[in-house]
Amino acid sequence: MKIYITRHGQTEWNVEGRMQGAKNSNLTQQGKKEALNLGNSLKDTKIDYIYTSPLTRAYDTALLIKSDREIDVEIYENLKEMNFGVWEGMHSDDVVRDYEKEHYKFWNEPHLYTPIGGETFESLINRVKIALSDIINQNKGENILLVTHTVVIKAIYAIVKDYEIKDFWNPPYIKNTCVTILECNEDNYKFILEADTSHVEN
Repeated sequence: MKIYITRHGQTEWNVEGRMQGAKNSNLTQQGKKEALNLGNSLKDTKIDYIYTSPLTRAYDTALLIKSDREIDVEIYENLKEMNFGVWEGMHSDDVVRDYEKEHYKFWNEPHLYTPIGGETFESLINRVKIALSDIINQNKGENILLVTHTVVIKAIYAIVKDYEIKDFWNPPYIKNTCVTILECNEDNYKFILEADTSHVEN
């Protein structure tokens, strides 16, 4: 069983430098193009099922990747991006200015980060564990595509590689529509591709 994991395409708030989290932001034309390019690169890849975050940017990306292929797309709540609380919708520069200590901890000491009205890294990792377990158990032997978000994908890395939360931001960097492939054999999981962007670069 292989799980193909990707981030949504570029959004309006990506361009504007806003924190998105659990709020919606629409794909740009570039974001739509990225999703279509990924769909084209996967056109000969056997994918049995697509699970997507409920947020519009991920769902629309999933539909563009799917294109006219006969693949079921299911919205899965636990694939939603981390909730950033009061930061959501704010420009990143304003977050740095108004919440300097919290912002520093978020990126540099995630094990010490306390959200303001949002979600902790521990809570995020726990719900992503549930999502992975459910999806794997429901689809053994099939190939799955997950369309989700940066921090959720980093949580998957932390789970599979057994990181402590302090190491949450270890490489790789998660770019729009990059592809990670997780191979699952019984209870053994390993990455066979990490954050690939060759479909974008080509």
